[in-house]
Amino acid sequence: MKNSEILKEVLKEINPNEEEINSILKIVKEFKVLAENKIKKNKIDAEIFIGGSFAKDTMIKKGKYDVDIFVRFDKKYEEKEISKLAEKIISGLKKEWKVSVIHGSRDYFRIDINPNFFFEIIPVIKVKNPKEARNITDLSYFHVNYIKRKMKKEMIDDVKLAKAFCHANDCYGAESYINGFSGYALELLIYHYKTFMNFLKQVEKIKDKEIIDIEKSYKNKLEISMNMNGAKMTSPIILIDPTYKERNALAALSKETFEKFKEAAGKFLKNPSKEMFEDKKADIIKIKQNASKKNAEFILVKIKTDKQEGDVAGSKLLKFYKHFSDEVKKYHEISEKGFEYDDKKGAIFFLVTKKKKEIIIGGPEEKDVKNISAFKKMHKDIFVKNKKIFAREKINKDIHEFAKIWMIKNAKKMKEMYITSLEIV
Repeated sequence: MKNSEILKEVLKEINPNEEEINSILKIVKEFKVLAENKIKKNKIDAEIFIGGSFAKDTMIKKGKYDVDIFVRFDKKYEEKEISKLAEKIISGLKKEWKVSVIHGSRDYFRIDINPNFFFEIIPVIKVKNPKEARNITDLSYFHVNYIKRKMKKEMIDDVKLAKAFCHANDCYGAESYINGFSGYALELLIYHYKTFMNFLKQVEKIKDKEIIDIEKSYKNKLEISMNMNGAKMTSPIILIDPTYKERNALAALSKETFEKFKEAAGKFLKNPSKEMFEDKKADIIKIKQNASKKNAEFILVKIKTDKQEGDVAGSKLLKFYKHFSDEVKKYHEISEKGFEYDDKKGAIFFLVTKKKKEIIIGGPEEKDVKNISAFKKMHKDIFVKNKKIFAREKINKDIHEFAKIWMIKNAKKMKEMYITSLEIV
């Protein structure tokens, strides 16, 4: 099957149908009318603005749809006021609409309309110039208008393909547990590279840090480094936000996620297939069977946190998974691993390992008689190298035994990392 045919087939599957779009539009309009009436009734100086992929027509089909709705408040309101006022506006609009608060740098809200659809209500300050923004969300208005103004109709499908591809390959989302491409960043990249295929080809070639300045906001790299915060320059691609040149639209992209994307792009370019656009959940049974064939050990772990679901919970769970993996690496070789966050307060991860034959433990200096005595009591196989004491320790415990002992010894550490439970499946 040719590339063009594959992409046409994918588009058929990822494009929401007319019925779904009309259903969403109907609820959005209903919300807008109800919210605007509440704003008027309470004499609040604010307006409703529909944003996100729905407003830009770049929404793709998924199990659960969401629409970003911004409540734009006049600059006269204080930072602490706008979240409270937004809650006042959206509370009680309809009995069946469940409202929940999501805490962040600025509290925002989620309204569950039905099991397959929800709104995210984000309070922002209405600013005329992006430089006046108090919070990153204040820039969303400019992002939507820029894309709607600049994006050619023929590029919309390419954006959808880019989003579906990144979703399928765990590269979509600026959240700290993903560190990938945001929807806005992908829209900018497609606008820059013109097509989905060219986007894959050009990004897959990137070896060193790439700077993309669509609107030529800067004269050269030196000017960029002088004007942008160093912390925003660490990502593999520096994508100058065309609506606000001091911002890197890909600041969240990590080297790890970028390499994962490049690998997926390379695979697709060499061997195009629809499967590259399909969500790939780890086949745990197959991984376990393959581990057994290679005389390797397999462990599957479930963890939970008490932190707020979403970016906060996801990042805490991911941090623990990385920490636990690093602890395992001290005693076992890890040949394969995977992590999956459930979008709530839990995650699962697996490791495929083999015990190291032995590890070397560093001890005190040869002249440190007092501590040498204590070290010798703890370790039997002692040797000296470069005037320092070392010990060889054979690894006898398999990965399951290691995990159980580690849990007991590190109960306090788990609590400090906000892990409420760890279960070996």
